[in-house]
Amino acid sequence: MSFIHRRGGLAVNRLARHLCIAIGFCALAAQAQFLDAPTQQKIRAATFEVVMLKPVDDPLSYEKPLPMELLPFQFRNDKYFSVGTAFAMGNHRFATAAHVFGLGIGSQWGTPALRDGNGKVYQIDKVLKYSTAQDFAVFSVADEPQVQPLDIGPHPTLNDPVYAVGNALGEGVVIRDGLYTSDTPEERDGKWKWLRFSAAASPGNSGGPLLDKDGKVIGVVLRKSPSENLNYALAIDEIVNARDNTALLDTRETYQLDVFDYKQTETLNKEFALPKNYADFSKAYTGIWYAFEDQILRDLLKNNGDGIFPHGDGATELLHTIQIGDAPGLVMKAEDGTWSVRRSAESGRSDLGHNGYVTTGRLSSSVAMRLRRPDDLPAEQFYADSRLFIDTLLKGTPLHRAIGSENIKITSLGKAQEDSIFVDAWQRKWQLREWPMAFQDIVVVTLALPVPEGYIVLLRPSRTSQVHEMVNDLEAIANFAAVSYGGTLAQWQDYRKQIALLPAALNDIDIRFDYGKSLRYTSPRVSFSYTAALQKITASSELYLDFSYFNDHGRTVWDVARIKAREDAHNESFISIARNIEPAESMDGDSKSRWSKLSRRQHPYDAVITNDGDITTIHGVRDPESKAAAGDAAVLYTVMVQNDGAATQDAMKGKLDQAMHELSAKDDLAPKAPTADAQD
Repeated sequence: MSFIHRRGGLAVNRLARHLCIAIGFCALAAQAQFLDAPTQQKIRAATFEVVMLKPVDDPLSYEKPLPMELLPFQFRNDKYFSVGTAFAMGNHRFATAAHVFGLGIGSQWGTPALRDGNGKVYQIDKVLKYSTAQDFAVFSVADEPQVQPLDIGPHPTLNDPVYAVGNALGEGVVIRDGLYTSDTPEERDGKWKWLRFSAAASPGNSGGPLLDKDGKVIGVVLRKSPSENLNYALAIDEIVNARDNTALLDTRETYQLDVFDYKQTETLNKEFALPKNYADFSKAYTGIWYAFEDQILRDLLKNNGDGIFPHGDGATELLHTIQIGDAPGLVMKAEDGTWSVRRSAESGRSDLGHNGYVTTGRLSSSVAMRLRRPDDLPAEQFYADSRLFIDTLLKGTPLHRAIGSENIKITSLGKAQEDSIFVDAWQRKWQLREWPMAFQDIVVVTLALPVPEGYIVLLRPSRTSQVHEMVNDLEAIANFAAVSYGGTLAQWQDYRKQIALLPAALNDIDIRFDYGKSLRYTSPRVSFSYTAALQKITASSELYLDFSYFNDHGRTVWDVARIKAREDAHNESFISIARNIEPAESMDGDSKSRWSKLSRRQHPYDAVITNDGDITTIHGVRDPESKAAAGDAAVLYTVMVQNDGAATQDAMKGKLDQAMHELSAKDDLAPKAPTADAQD
């Protein structure tokens, strides 16, 4: 009509909208009359907020006092967090949603409690019924409030009026009306049907009663629909008819690690006896849940073991490649099935003073950091003190606490609540640490690998209740970490004193140096040395060991594949010795072409210099003393000498001859380096 009679139609349209609004208010008023004042009073008395006590102590330090005055008056003066709704259902029993009731499991906020409209708080006594699948909990309350419980009503008829009652957004109990629209089968197996309704529901409504037109309970409000204005409730009959004294954990979960596309889906269906107090209930719950999390991860790795690095055809190229890079890296599977090292892209770098710094990036689902220890921090304290570690990290990777419109920088998380050593599949020793942030009920988890220059760090925040799963995930991913061990000679000297933190691969490696005189490196594979006549040797000189995964006598090992000795961070002069493996038949032509040049000593492996601007390099090739170095594959060692500046052929050849003369490449021993057995 409005398109035909634009002026008059528009006026009619406006009038129609006003009439609709008026009619709507009338309809709401009419429906509200179904719940008379005594009924509404009964409903409010029998409906409770589910609350959790706010933490009192805060071990965190901030850049300035927290401006708590920026928070709403009610929030900053309330001793409790409001997390959901519960109601009295008779026979000394109360009901709520399982996901509300379970917020206290492992939480830093303690056990949930009930609060009535007058502000009185009632503690939970015993857990009587519980189901994760149907999402309900039935429990008793200590010092039970003297209220008339809500009556249980019959199953509603389609399009009947209904009322959702709940603690809407923590602002007190609200009654909102709508219609019962449908029964919808539960998503997994259709074992029961959800009630669907149109009455508005806010986040705090979870666990509140869904009532019929007479104020009788027909269901428990559970969740909002993500895509439409229809919400879900569990029919009250499902709770009433559920077995007494039983907690049922029934869920189907899919698990996947970030480094590959394999997935493991399993069903948990366990129960345990009730009644229990909340502490014993939580202990029984977490015992079952943690065991399930552990098992699904084990099954994921076991069932796909033939295709997980270092196994499978997709691993061939990586097992023939030296992994070089300072940034943290992970061995990850690509869409084409091949495995390669992906390194974090540096997104930030912060100077810590005294030659220290933190670089930050993303690596899979973790924040990946490289922490260079400032020279003024004693190494022993730096590696042992969890507070010093996190405070140093926070200087370069700040965390903040939001207070109203401000973000306040956190300067310290204090001493770690959990501090342990995790040894990965390659016998590398990581420090696993956890710091609680009680104000948000989260835990900051770091898995940090001590290296000569400082640390390689993977950091993840986790909900307190999910820390076990987060730790499992990080420890599994650590087995795929690709890292180098490097630093100045002074750092190496300090680092090697931290015996408990050294990887097993360094057990048979001896590094000795005398500033201004000589440096010697000795391992079961390679021995070499040089004097200060070849290259300066000072406390600031750098030594990098690039580790790789490769086949040795039929087993995959993690061992040194390249040694690089550099004059210092400000000079491009260095010497490197690299282990090269003959390419597999399946590898590409570039790899085979390079190997052909190596084995035939063709340029650049012919001891003839190459000039690139102000950099001069020269390469030589050395056979290991045994031709059976790697079992089925041949091995050659390359020696590279690089000069920061132009140099003549004779001068560089002289340096190369000195380096080659002091090189002994054995490489014919059975593997002593860590193998992949622990990951199999």
